[in-house]
Amino acid sequence: MHVFVTGATGWVGSAVVQELIGAGHQVTGLARSDEKTAALAATGAKVFRATLGDLDALRKAASTADAVIHTAFDHDFSRFAENAEQDRRAIEALGSALEGSNRPLLVTSGLSGLKRGATEADRPSPASPRKSEAAARALAERGVRAATVRLAPSVHGPGDHGFIPIVIRLAREKGLSAYLGEGRNCWSGVHRSDAARVYRLALEQGVTEPIYHAVADEAVPFKAIAELIGRRLGLPVASREREHFGWFAGMAGADMAVSAARTRALLGWKPNGPDLLTDLDRYII
Repeated sequence: MHVFVTGATGWVGSAVVQELIGAGHQVTGLARSDEKTAALAATGAKVFRATLGDLDALRKAASTADAVIHTAFDHDFSRFAENAEQDRRAIEALGSALEGSNRPLLVTSGLSGLKRGATEADRPSPASPRKSEAAARALAERGVRAATVRLAPSVHGPGDHGFIPIVIRLAREKGLSAYLGEGRNCWSGVHRSDAARVYRLALEQGVTEPIYHAVADEAVPFKAIAELIGRRLGLPVASREREHFGWFAGMAGADMAVSAARTRALLGWKPNGPDLLTDLDRYII
């Protein structure tokens, strides 16, 4: 299968590229700079030079592929609404190139806006600022075989530069590893390699579902995360108010514990990477 992957040099996308190539698929990846082009070419993937805002280029690349995986997203939280709109437009462009065919599109989203214990059948709150899943659903209503992979808030592993490193950095800056309230809210986690396998399995099995949960550890108390960080950094651990976390308070207090039972059963997916706390204990310095 020839798969076009956006975000092919990113944290998740690069793992997806490796997973696909390792399974014998051909990959063309989106890259926007010379440095990223060289890194992508070194994996054995073909390189398509463009940016996420070049919608005509995205349509062209998608039109020549057997399937598309969209992992790209600009995580600049100072302009999140603008980035979410760019993401929506990119998904619409990719889907328009696949419309009228049976070629699948997998887009990427998170767990924000879902209730605790949500399954793949539950929908996020319409107030959620990220529109990836809604864009995929709109395409599916037009007959495009589009689906969403919901990623755990922590897609972890050595080199992680996502949400957990933000929590670690905040602890270092404040001299305290903190949690909100009683710290009973839970995050979920998945090792990067396990997440990549969800994309591959979903494609190989025909993208039969509208939603997949790339979630291995379904409920990790945020307090447990804070305690581990405090122990490894030699810092006190305590409850703090939202002001302590600044702009990150919404994430620090979010309850993102969901079930991935259906995804596991349908895909035969068995996560085999280290769990979140074990991995965190290994790579915190």
